[in-house]
Amino acid sequence: ERLLTLTINLFDFRFVTKALPNKGQRPWEQSSTLAPLPLSYMEVPYDPEYTLYNSRLTPESLNTATDDEMYWAVRTNVIFRHTGELPIEISGPDAETLLNRVFTRSVSKVKPGRCSYQFACYHDGGMITDGVLLRLSEDRFWMAQADGDLFSWYKAHAEGLDVTIHDPHVWVSQIQGPKSLDLLSALLDELMPDPFQYFDCAKVSIAGQTCWISRSGFTNELGWEVYLLPETDIAAIGDKIMSIGAKFDILLTGTPVFRARRIEAGLLNAGSDFGADTTPFEAGLGNFVEFDDRDFIGRKALEVADKSSRTWGMRVTGGIAQLGQVMRVGRTIVGRVCSSGYSPYQGCGVCIVRMNDPSMGPGTKVKVHCADGSTQQGELCTLPMYDEERLIPRGKLIAIPNRPSTAE
Repeated sequence: ERLLTLTINLFDFRFVTKALPNKGQRPWEQSSTLAPLPLSYMEVPYDPEYTLYNSRLTPESLNTATDDEMYWAVRTNVIFRHTGELPIEISGPDAETLLNRVFTRSVSKVKPGRCSYQFACYHDGGMITDGVLLRLSEDRFWMAQADGDLFSWYKAHAEGLDVTIHDPHVWVSQIQGPKSLDLLSALLDELMPDPFQYFDCAKVSIAGQTCWISRSGFTNELGWEVYLLPETDIAAIGDKIMSIGAKFDILLTGTPVFRARRIEAGLLNAGSDFGADTTPFEAGLGNFVEFDDRDFIGRKALEVADKSSRTWGMRVTGGIAQLGQVMRVGRTIVGRVCSSGYSPYQGCGVCIVRMNDPSMGPGTKVKVHCADGSTQQGELCTLPMYDEERLIPRGKLIAIPNRPSTAE
């Protein structure tokens, strides 16, 4: 019997829970809310705290390591992270037609065995949420979405189409870091998929169990994700990852492993870095809007929208920025800190910010209110903050950064 203790943090309206799940329990047979990933039994010894994400529980914190140690593990070695991404399956003869109607990028260009970053917009151009689309076959897709409701959006726009939309009860975990592909090679029951390039996906066998993997992740490091299927022995897969991973000093992590690294990489978080009041252009995602021959939802509004970006990175000297409208030039509030954290590699606070005035871009200096109550100087910068060509996740830049002596 599981013991759940639910705490509501009224300050930031996050739902945090501590859970003791049973190994082998089938979450898809439970209520769709407050369901832990089937591998969360691994986290129980490490005093886990969970947040609600896509009606699923995802580990906000574990005491396996400090935040800085988690950061260095994903940058220099390999980590294992159970996420709350929600794959929804869209299949049938008109699946591609529906997805071309919903997303701002053409799905027709995505071949079977490939993935694509996608997001959906409302009719007024405001963003709903984003995620990674996997094309499993010509007429079968999974959209592994960030927090938000796309299921209802698909259903609302599927009238007249021969398409099936359902929750396949698939769970996602991420294995990320420079040694992640070496670990994958040691895990598989057969040879590595060939090819298995960045944003490829493939069906494989681990510990005699079928699963899907994709060359993707939320760290901008070399890495892959595993899609765990119902009616398989999920624990066998997880236990083998940890068993073989022990030879690689794999680290089980929570949310902090993503925070600073994804900010540095310019990977935006739905609900904080963009939302219904943000167009893709304002979010700096204009390159993912394709004005081709499709009449996708939001196209008319986006055609006439201001194409200027208002979203940038920011480095803060001497502090970690508080979230919210805490950026000033003189006495004037000039923007919002959407996400913030501390980068052990850069030795400073890092943020994703959205400016009120699109003319304020990289090089702009502001005063920032920080989490410790101090006021520090911040300077806007481009995203990503380094590895601008995203060579690291493609495996084309394999230099592993040195940890400073203070982090040892």
